[in-house]
Order: sequence, then structure tokens, then C-alpha cells
Amino acid sequence: MIKRLTGYALGICLAAVLLSSSCKDKEANLVKVEKVNVTYTESAEDFPNPERGFYRYSEVHSSNYTVLSADELKGYRSPQSIQSANYQVASTLVFRYYILDDVVNQAISASFLTNLKKDFDAARTAGVKLIPRFVYTATAKPGNCPEGFICPLYGDAPKAIILNHISQLKPVLHDNADVIACVQLGFIGTWGEQYYSDFFGDASPNAAQGKLLDQNWKDRIEVIKALLDAVPADRMIQLRYPQLKQRYIYGVNAPLSSAPLTESGAFTETDIARLGFHNDCFMASADDFGTYTDYGNSSSPRASDGAVLNTLKDYFKADSKFVVVGGETCSDGYSPTNDCEPGGKIQAEFAALHYSFINAHYNTEVNNDWQDGGCMDNIKRNLGYRFVLQSASLPDNVVKGTDLNIVLNIKNAGYASPYNKRTAKLVLRNTKTNEVKSFDLATDVRRWYSGVNTVTEAVKIPSDFPAGDYELLLNLPDAYASIAARPEFSIRLANNGTWEAATGYNKLNHTIKVN
Repeated sequence: MIKRLTGYALGICLAAVLLSSSCKDKEANLVKVEKVNVTYTESAEDFPNPERGFYRYSEVHSSNYTVLSADELKGYRSPQSIQSANYQVASTLVFRYYILDDVVNQAISASFLTNLKKDFDAARTAGVKLIPRFVYTATAKPGNCPEGFICPLYGDAPKAIILNHISQLKPVLHDNADVIACVQLGFIGTWGEQYYSDFFGDASPNAAQGKLLDQNWKDRIEVIKALLDAVPADRMIQLRYPQLKQRYIYGVNAPLSSAPLTESGAFTETDIARLGFHNDCFMASADDFGTYTDYGNSSSPRASDGAVLNTLKDYFKADSKFVVVGGETCSDGYSPTNDCEPGGKIQAEFAALHYSFINAHYNTEVNNDWQDGGCMDNIKRNLGYRFVLQSASLPDNVVKGTDLNIVLNIKNAGYASPYNKRTAKLVLRNTKTNEVKSFDLATDVRRWYSGVNTVTEAVKIPSDFPAGDYELLLNLPDAYASIAARPEFSIRLANNGTWEAATGYNKLNHTIKVN
């Protein structure tokens, strides 16, 4: 135990000295603050936490819209079986394909926008968040072409139509940012993957050039810029290819060695800080079916050798520490490295690339291997963040008008840190009246990176604070007032005996006396 005089008590003594009085006479009245080291037990439980984990898949066509069901979405928060899968998942995220199949040459209808709002309302009611992707086609049309399974015309929309649609979507996206985890770029190409496109350059073997030209890059950059404007500044946008981010930030001639985002620029709501990644063929082949490819430009060829792969993957690894990353697997026949360790390296890749979420439905052949290989439970727990409170240094008492000093030692056992802003709050709850007083902490939860984090805080207790005994609790609520009081949207620590489901608070298992 460490005993110290509070700043308030020392101030009394100092004043007494200045007045030529003896501090000895006041020694009996000094408050001794005892710091206690509290330890906590880590939990192995798999439980839902906001904005991370296995997401549930959904799609809707603008020509035949069925609104999401709040009851169905709420059910996702409890473990459910997945079709053709040998595992169950509990989910707080729902990926939603919005397939704009009947507006490729016209404006989005008012009824579509109304139904889109209803989807967000359903998510809010259910306690989950959406990952929307707006596309024009999610259908591969086979034919007599090099790719065979998919041939032109693909069915996406021209740039002018896309920009107008983004403008129409902007008010709805802003009004419902609280239940948007992030937005995927979409719009361009089949599945919105910016690959098989009629209007933005065809990057596939179906095209004679087999690469993208400068104008193709400029058109894509224009769409990204429009979407960044349409999506609230506190929400990130996921791009399909790391090179797309490089060329958006640094121009159409940006080299593969372009600098990734660094900590000093992270979480600043600048463009470079808001662009993350979705990999829809995670660990499917050596280059994840074109994810790590140089698509060239007007003056340079397409390239996909080992040097390209390593350079782009290193860029992805560095950049992804500070942005949202997710996606899906897509093939089980080309890359045994997508298996559990030691035969594969799936968990190491999840960690190195800072994955926050992955599709629960596709590809289940790959995901089933994780269940059979024994690493599925780890993946469920560790996608995104997983905060384990290891120990805390907490005072036994505090004098009104002085600082309450705490130290929290928190291990992030997950693959990533949170990508959306949220406030950390120290809660004092009166043991007799249950009255709650809450104080915002200075720490940024998004910077609780994988590994051990030490949070040191000084909370000023007001001079008129009611005296009494108080429980100490940690609250990590959503940043939006509309859902901040909802426990479903608060982060739960991975500890035994700390979570309060009714409040969304994490108990620090310690009581303090306010004098």
C-alpha cells in the first residue's frame, strides 16, 4: 500500500507554513489516500460487442424491396447456426447489399430512400449496426469471353448517375450515422468491387488492355471523393484494393511504395484517416485473387509478381492498424494457408492485417475448416478488439475538490482496435442511493492497440460532490447520444464478474469514499 497526502491536505500545510503556523497541529486531520492494486480474471467467453466479429449477410434489390426486420436482427445478437456451416455465431454487424438494379439510368426513388431509413431504424431497435454497400449488379453473366463465368456487359452505371445517387443518399447516411459501422465503396463494377466495370475500365482478362488508364483512376477517385463527402466525417469508407487508396491520396502515378497512414495522422477525419479496406477474397490465393496487384496506368503496365505482392501487403499491414478492415473468404482450393495453425496461418494474418470483421456466410467451406481445425473459437473472440482488464491502481478515498487518480492496465487480445470514436467514462455510483456521477476520461479507446495498454487518468472531483461511498465502474458507450445509453452499443470487457448487462457498465470491483 502506498500512503500519500492529497494535494488538498498539502496545500493546507503549505498555507500554514506561510502563516508561520506549525503543520504538526494539523497532521491529525490529514486525509491519507491509500492506493489499492485490484486484479481481474480474464474471461474465455465469446460474447457480442459492437462493431466487430462475424457479420451476418443480407441483400435487397431496389426493384423489390423488403425492409429489414428488427426482431430478426435482434436475434443475431445470440448464437445462431449458419446455413451450410458447422459453427454458430453471435453478431452485432449486418452487411447489407443495396442492389440498385432498376435505377441504372435514373434517379433513386423516394420509396427506396424511405425504406433505407426503415432499415436503419430496425438496426437501431435491434442493437446492431449496418455495413452498407450500394451496387448496381451482383450477378455474374457467363458467356464466350476469356473469364467465361462473367462477361461484358456487366451492368454497372456511368459516373454521372453514380454521383447523383451518392448525392441522394447523403442525407439518409448523415441522419443514421449512429447505426452505420462503416460504408463500403461499392457502385463501380459487378458486386461493387471495382473490377468488372463497363464505365470505369475493365481490370479483368476480358479487356484487351488488362489494366486501368489514367482517366479510369481519375473517375474512380471522383466517386471516392463524393462518397467521403456523403458519409459523415466520423465514419470510414472501405476500399477493395490497397492501390486504390494510394492513388486516391497521392495521385494516378502513385508508386506502390507510397507512405501508409501513421499514428500522428490517425483518427483525424482526414481522407487518409477515413479510408480503410475490405478484402473479399481474404487468404484465397497468393495475392488474394488480385487484391495485391498493381493495375498500372496509362504509362505503366499491370504487374502482379512477388515484389508487388510484398510491397502492397506491407503497405496494407502498416496502414490497417489505424483504419477499419473486414471482408470475406472466397475459395478453399487455392491456398492451404487459410487453415488454422500450424498447417496454415489464418490467425496470424487476421492479426497482421488488423481485421475487425468477416462474413459468417461466405465462404463456409473455408470457415468450416477453422471449426474443424480448432481455431474458430479464437477467431470469434479476437476479431476486432477484445479488452481484458488485467489490473488497476485505485484509491480508497478522495477529497472533494481534488483529483481522483487511477491507472488501468488493459490488454487488447484482439486483432485490431476500435475504428469508431467512443468516450471512456469513469462512473461513480453511490452505494446507498444508486445515484450515478460520470466523468469523461482523456484516453482515446481507438488507440488501445493490440497488446498491453496503460491508461493513467486524473479525474477532478467537484468541491460540491456529495460525500459518501461510491462504486467505481468503467463505461465505454457509443459516441452518439441517440444510442449512448443502450447497453447493446457499449463495449464489454473480457473479464469474469465485471459486466453489468442492464447498464452496459464494467464494474471495477472497488469502492471509494468521497470526503
